[in-house]
Amino acid sequence: MDTRKLVAEAVGTFLLVFFAVGVATESFGFKLFGSSVSAGVVTTALAFGLVLLALAYTLGPISGCHVNPAVTMGFVVSGRMPLDEAVGYWVAQFVGGVAGALVLFGVLSASPLYHRRTIGLGADGFGANSMVHIDAVGAFATEGVLTLLFVFVVLSATSKLAAPGFAGLAIGLALTVVHLIGIPLTGTSVNPARSLGPALIVGHTALSQLWLFIVAPLVGGALAALLYKFFYAEDSAAAPAAP
Repeated sequence: MDTRKLVAEAVGTFLLVFFAVGVATESFGFKLFGSSVSAGVVTTALAFGLVLLALAYTLGPISGCHVNPAVTMGFVVSGRMPLDEAVGYWVAQFVGGVAGALVLFGVLSASPLYHRRTIGLGADGFGANSMVHIDAVGAFATEGVLTLLFVFVVLSATSKLAAPGFAGLAIGLALTVVHLIGIPLTGTSVNPARSLGPALIVGHTALSQLWLFIVAPLVGGALAALLYKFFYAEDSAAAPAAP
């Protein structure tokens, strides 16, 4: 396996978590952008979408810029990536996600205003940890549907039939949209590697609920691949295209 691909996946996931989860923590933990929930939701959604858009065009030619185990699951189920290569991607993504959360935690800890119990680290959650107190069933459905949309866009935008050069834009906008609706519901994961690091650091309920934000996105990614194979049957066996 090309080591550059694994390093690109680790670095990309690291950067996604550090910058986007960092903005989420500033928005909802420190409340630096005011007390308006809408302002925090829009700011955080744009952070995730714009960071991924930038990464898609810089790391896409190297590894495809999955930076998300659910996306890699979609590539495996759709037949566009072998399982042995996907395992390497998954390891790199989780390592990068945890590293990004640890570095972010280290940076924020330099502030006397920060405490992980009160400020948090952008961890996802349901029940009391959801803005609207959505239960586990609703949270699982939310993450599954949001991930289905996002991974379906990734697979479709990188197919041979898609307009060349616009994949990164479509993918970044898709991630922005799912965060706009998902943040008030679950905080929005759609990415197990994004959820793992913050949950490990925050601990307690965030860690006990982590299973949902690993399983549901992977299920959503697999379902997205089936939908992709239905609409893009002639392209489902193609190699992953770069954005």
